[in-house]
Parts: sequence; C-alpha cells; structure tokens
Amino acid sequence: QVQLVESGGGLVQAGGSLRLSCAGSGRTFGSYAMGWFRQAPGKERAFVAAVSWSGGSRSYADSVKGRFTISRDNAENTVYLQMNSLKPEDTAVYYCAAGESVGVVTTTPGYWGQGTQVTVSS
Repeated sequence: QVQLVESGGGLVQAGGSLRLSCAGSGRTFGSYAMGWFRQAPGKERAFVAAVSWSGGSRSYADSVKGRFTISRDNAENTVYLQMNSLKPEDTAVYYCAAGESVGVVTTTPGYWGQGTQVTVSS
C-alpha cells in the first residue's frame, strides 16, 4: 500500500503554468503506475494522465494532451504533472492516484491522495 500527498496547486492566469507534485510513501512506490484525476465544479471526477512504473508508457486525456506532461522520479518517490497553457476549464481539484498498471490507474486506481486545488482565471 502507498500513501499519496499532493502539492503545488494554486491560482494562475489563463495561459500560465503550474507543476503539481505527488509524494508517495514506502519503498514500493516504484512498482506502481501513477496517475492524475481532476474534479471540476459540477462535473464528475475525470482521468487526466497516467504513467507506468518505469515512466516508459504514458496516457493522457484528450482534453489535456499536448498541454500537460506527467513524469515521475522514483528515487524521490514523486510523480509530477506539468500543466502548461492553462485554461479556465482546467479549474478543478486535482487528485493523485496509484495502481498496478496504466490501465488500472486510468479506470480503477487503488489509492488516492487528498487533492490540491487548481484555479485558472481569465
């Protein structure tokens, strides 16, 4: 099992950038695929991005592809979400997640963080 803690959220102007971090506990962090989800006001929690244990495989939602980049540093037990060209519709609580594979993270993650708020203003 892993425990996940997100950080890096905040308020930015449209077109700006933010980098979210998710710190995981335990030495088994590197065995898990990691991902990010978000929940915007009035919407269901939605998949954003995922990365395999090695970082060799990545998956993105169509809404963020080309703007967001997921990466990980297993030595630091941390996964990142670099968000560029932010839009007001990106405003949401962003959650870190972990699972056995990219496919699992995309659909049914086994572990969740508490979330961090991202607000993009016009």
